[in-house]
Amino acid sequence: MSNPTSISRRQLVFGGAALASGGALVAGGLVAAPGYVRAQGSRRALKVSIGRIPWAAGNSPMTQYMINNKLLEKRAADYGYDLTIDWREYPTALPMVEAMVGNNLDIGMWGNTPIIRAISTGLPISPLVVGEGHLRFLITTRKGSPIRNAQQLRGKTIGVSLGGDPQSALTEMLKYELGVQDPLKDAGIKYINMPTHAQAASVPTGVDATCTISPAYYAAQANGTVAIMNSFGYTEDYYDGPAGKGAGHLLASVKKSQFYPDGYYLHRSFWIGRNGLIEQHPQAVTAFLVAQQEAVAALSAMDPGAVSQLVKQYWKLDPVSGAKVVKDDVLFSRGWSWPTEKDALAILASSRYMAGNKQIEKALTWEQVRAPFQRTAPLVKAAYDKLGAKPAAAEFLRTDVPDLRGRPVWEMNQWGNPA
Repeated sequence: MSNPTSISRRQLVFGGAALASGGALVAGGLVAAPGYVRAQGSRRALKVSIGRIPWAAGNSPMTQYMINNKLLEKRAADYGYDLTIDWREYPTALPMVEAMVGNNLDIGMWGNTPIIRAISTGLPISPLVVGEGHLRFLITTRKGSPIRNAQQLRGKTIGVSLGGDPQSALTEMLKYELGVQDPLKDAGIKYINMPTHAQAASVPTGVDATCTISPAYYAAQANGTVAIMNSFGYTEDYYDGPAGKGAGHLLASVKKSQFYPDGYYLHRSFWIGRNGLIEQHPQAVTAFLVAQQEAVAALSAMDPGAVSQLVKQYWKLDPVSGAKVVKDDVLFSRGWSWPTEKDALAILASSRYMAGNKQIEKALTWEQVRAPFQRTAPLVKAAYDKLGAKPAAAEFLRTDVPDLRGRPVWEMNQWGNPA
């Protein structure tokens, strides 16, 4: 390990503990040092690194809109910052986690699984707002395959991104469809790691089926990839089984899931902030929250196909297929990204699944989940108050929608305990 008192240029820019010019130890790393945070006219110069996953779902066009329109730079100026942003592209959340563990990333977007691991190990991070959600995970195979429904996956090998949300979603789909607690042990299924969503969507040699996400699947259809079911609880085109034939049939087992009507799996990805940045530059973080909600609102008002074309270079989809991804995402169906009680439940419930499958030592408690949200709730409320057009209180509590909601994060004192 490196000497904890030595200071590198990377630490000064991106985080960790750093020495100010007077020799005092300052948590967070973004200190008032020449060239990093300094007065520039009436504003302070600040450099922030932000990770995005442009090959995933709603976060992709949302961040692209922010980049194209320099929304964050503009909102940061409102709070007195001359902001320089180091936007970084990651294929999945795992390398983002590694970067943040090494104090080399300030803000990133993670799914339930890495967030749970971070909380359980005491990583100094906190969730900010929803980055995307209600992503369609699909069980896919090759055209001509005899696998047409979940029952035919018994004893088969399935490719999936291990340690992430695709594995969690796949396991939940199989658990309910096969009526087993552990698909690997009870149904003789074997998982093989797929490093990228595109690789999973290609259904490579060596696996019988895969689990991938909708943008990658739609792009792979032209090469013969077909799907049998999705995480929302419906059949896909290649399905043939007890529910019928073809797409659009509701699978009865999904109604047994605690996450219904969201589906078999309550997928939510959150923007995550490094605590050092949150504590030292709370107004810069609030500027991020304001800017990204402005992007969500603007894109929600646009044609979904047009939204998808903002990131055509990543998704490789035409407007018709791209619109499907946009319409699925909870950001754009809601029109807002404020975290709710049931969004937080996604983290708690997934931790129980991970503990049951020995991925973590024990499940998180409700208080462990609440505490990181508590840290950022005042900033989220400040961003909410800053914006003129915003959802009314009743919008958070609606039950006639396909996503689970609940009281917003700034009303945590009224959140129930689902434990």
